[in-house]
Amino acid sequence: MEKNINDDEIDLLELFFAIRRRFLAVVATGLFFGCLACIFTKFFMTPIYTSTSSMLVLTKETTLASLADLQMGSQLTNDYRILITSRPVLEEVIENLKLDTDYKTLAESITVDNPSDTRILNIAVNNPDAELAAKIVNELSGVSSEFIGDKMEVTPPKIIEEGEIPTVKSSPSMMKNTLLGILLGFLISGGIIVVVTLMDDTIKCEEDIEKYLGIPMLASVPDRKDYISTGRKNKNKKRKRK
Repeated sequence: MEKNINDDEIDLLELFFAIRRRFLAVVATGLFFGCLACIFTKFFMTPIYTSTSSMLVLTKETTLASLADLQMGSQLTNDYRILITSRPVLEEVIENLKLDTDYKTLAESITVDNPSDTRILNIAVNNPDAELAAKIVNELSGVSSEFIGDKMEVTPPKIIEEGEIPTVKSSPSMMKNTLLGILLGFLISGGIIVVVTLMDDTIKCEEDIEKYLGIPMLASVPDRKDYISTGRKNKNKKRKRK
C-alpha cells in the first residue's frame, strides 16, 4: 500500500514537472484561445442592450406608518411579477409597438426583479436594439400597470422611473469571454500534456527500468557515440596543448 502511495506521488511530481517544462507552450496556447475568444465576441456575437424601469406597488390604504400596508404591498409584488409577463399584457405590448415577435419570445427577454424588503418592481428588457429596448420596457410598464389595476381591482402600480436608451451594452462581456478563452486554453494544453505524459511509457533513464519493469539495475553501458565524441574532444585538446 505504501508503495502505491509513493508511486502516485511520483506520478504527480512527473506531471507537475512535465507541465513546467512546457510552461511557455501552455501560456502561448492560453493567449491564442484568449485572442480567438476576443475576436469571436467582437465580430460574431450580437451585442445586447438592457433598459430598466421601476414601479412602486401601492394599496388603497397606503400610509408610510402602516406596517400592515407595507407587508401587503410586499406580498402583492409576487402576484404582479407574474401578471407583468402574462400573455394578455405581452400581446398588447406587441400590438401597440407592432413588434415582429410572439409573446413567448418577448417573455424570454424580460426580467422582473423585486429587491428584498421593498415594494419596488424593476422591469428589465434585453434587446439588440437599444432604442427598442427602452420603448418595450416603457410600454410594458404602462400596459401592465393598467392591466393590474383593472383585473385585480387595486390601485395600479405607480411608474417611478422610466427606462432610458442604454448607451453601453450589457452583454456579451469582452473581458469575461477573453478570460474564459485563456482559461480554456490553459486547460486544453495542460490536459494534452497530462495525457501524453501518462501514455508515454518509454524508458528514458535508469530509474524507469525499476519503475516500469520492476528489475533492479546492476550496471550501465555507456553510449558508443558519446564515448567517440568525448574521445575526439580529448584528442583535440591534447593536440592544442602540444
